[in-house]
Amino acid sequence: MSITRRTLIQAAAAALMLSAAPVFASTDVAGVKFEETATVAGQQLKLNGAGLRTKVIFKVYALGLYLSEKKTTMADILAVPGARRIQIVSMRDLSSEDFGKAFMDGLNANTDQAERTKILPQTKTFGEMFAAIPGLKKGDVLLVDWVPGVGTQCQLNGKKIGETVPDVAFYNAITRIWIGDKAVDSSLKPKLLGEVK
Repeated sequence: MSITRRTLIQAAAAALMLSAAPVFASTDVAGVKFEETATVAGQQLKLNGAGLRTKVIFKVYALGLYLSEKKTTMADILAVPGARRIQIVSMRDLSSEDFGKAFMDGLNANTDQAERTKILPQTKTFGEMFAAIPGLKKGDVLLVDWVPGVGTQCQLNGKKIGETVPDVAFYNAITRIWIGDKAVDSSLKPKLLGEVK
C-alpha cells in the first residue's frame, strides 16, 4: 500500500472516529452552562430555552426549560407529552421567604381564582418545601421535574426535597410563572420559548 493511500485511509478513519464521538454542547447564560439535553425518569429531554431572571439591576437566577420536543408557544409547552424539567441556578443568596414569596406572586399572577382553589393543596405541599430549606445560596441548582404518572419532584443540589405533587395542572401553573401572560420577567420569557437571541 502506498504512503499516500495509507495516509488517506488513516485520515478517513480519524474523521469517522471524531464524527462518532459525542458532542456535549451547552448554552451559556451569564456564566451558567445549561446542557443541551437532560434525562428525567429515563427520558431524554431537549433544552427548549434558557435565560436570566433579573430584578432591577440584579441577576437573580438563570433558568433552563427542558421538554421532550421543542415548542415555541405557552399552549404547546403546557400540552407537550412526557417528562419536563425546570432548572434554576441561583446567581445570588436568596432566603426561603424571598424565594417562596416570589414564587407565590408569580403563581397568583398567572392563574385565576378557580385554578388557585383547585391546586391549593398542591401549593401548600410545595410551600412546605420552601419552609424546610434555609434558602438558596449562590450557585445552588434547583430542579423542578414533571414525571408522568408520578408528579412534580424537586431536587436541590442533587438531593430530593419536599413531597411529590401529583397533579399536572400544578406543574403547568408553575411553568406559567415564567412563560405565562404575566410572566415574572418579560426578557426571560422569549428565551424560554426558544426565540432567537
